[in-house]
Amino acid sequence: MLIVGVDEAGRGPLAGPVVAAAVILCDGGIAGLDDSKKLSAKRRGELEVQIKARCRWGVGEASVTEIDAINILQATLLAMTRAVEALGCDPHEVLVDGNRLPRWRYRARAVIGGDALHPCISAASIIAKEHRDRIMVAAARDFPGFGWERNMGYGTAEHLAALRRLGATPHHRSSFAPVAQLALI
Repeated sequence: MLIVGVDEAGRGPLAGPVVAAAVILCDGGIAGLDDSKKLSAKRRGELEVQIKARCRWGVGEASVTEIDAINILQATLLAMTRAVEALGCDPHEVLVDGNRLPRWRYRARAVIGGDALHPCISAASIIAKEHRDRIMVAAARDFPGFGWERNMGYGTAEHLAALRRLGATPHHRSSFAPVAQLALI
């Protein structure tokens, strides 16, 4: 039976895409899986390599343009749909971390705190976070000064100060209040 775990990374940041991952765990699973936020960066990286080598996985993104056009919730659901579709198979059930589900033709269940409860969701949380972190580190090279290699686009003091000093970039979500308020200044 194909059970898919789905989680996202990047709903809250002021910059960058929202990324979702879908994972079907391999036989025997992967030892040490947990919510990506509870793992060190080093451990997440090690687990990501194992998951990608041994499990079936897919990633979906929703761009900043899509986030601004349809809102962050709808963009997150779109990224989740893209991640499941990237698996290239029809799952028997999809377990999604959180309390909202896309409208899918698959049987699906939202699980609050699922990234700490279901290993397949834990694996998806790791894949999504690592994928998004790489996007933000690359964006930081093109747009230095915002600290994205450290804050991953979240609204830290460093990021907000740079936003006021340097202005918004194409990576910023103009529908998010701190970015939208720049237009009022």
